[in-house]
Amino acid sequence: MAVLFALISSLSWGTADFLGGLASRRVGSLRVLSVSYPAGGILITILALLVVPGVLSSESVWVGVTSGAVGALGMGLLYAALAQGQMGIVSPITAVLSGAVPVLVGVIRGESLSPIAIAGILAAGLAVILVSRETGPHKKTPPRAIAIALASGLAIGAYLSVLGSAPDDSGIWVATIGRWFSSILVLIALIIWLVRTGAGWAVAGSFPWGLAVAAGGLDALANAVFQLAAQRGLLAIVAVIGSLYPAATLLLARFLLHERISRVQL
Repeated sequence: MAVLFALISSLSWGTADFLGGLASRRVGSLRVLSVSYPAGGILITILALLVVPGVLSSESVWVGVTSGAVGALGMGLLYAALAQGQMGIVSPITAVLSGAVPVLVGVIRGESLSPIAIAGILAAGLAVILVSRETGPHKKTPPRAIAIALASGLAIGAYLSVLGSAPDDSGIWVATIGRWFSSILVLIALIIWLVRTGAGWAVAGSFPWGLAVAAGGLDALANAVFQLAAQRGLLAIVAVIGSLYPAATLLLARFLLHERISRVQL
């Protein structure tokens, strides 16, 4: 079940990243997150109350608050990178690091890795170099976007590591608390940004409500399912499986946005 849950979270994350990145290109990442995070919070709270039983302990609350702070940073950076660069470049870079960090944390905790797993980690490092190389007239991703993607990967990897430390009897309460704490931080960041820049909430054209809400719901669902996966399997394994999410992002970007995908990236 752990592998199945990790695969489901991967698919949900990949689709959420595509929708969130698309919306961020229109109105900016902070505006999108200020809608998507509370929307996801509502969904995951319903699941925590009615579908997935769990114990809401003080430990779960503190782990949730910590994960929410790191997760908000990671997603903010990811949406910013997706808004600036090609999704087929940004998403894999982020995913490699977001999968590598929990693997290292798992090893530190005493989890053992097979030779195949170690080879996979080394291959993932090479993938970062290859997938970030764009050549020819279609080069669209600036170095700044790649740097933001790298930072996002580290933050999301830290988030998954914290989520993986949730008490086994907590159900999905850690992910739920984390989502609402992230929502508060995002709203505070948005208010500060609006005040400092003098920008208004209103943007030219219509706000992509559907994209933002769908992205938030899918991202929250992925977080909840990943917590269940981490409770049932080794963090080092489920994190690597969960980090396959760029496949969905890349394919959606290829067929819906017609972004070029090189043979090396495939």
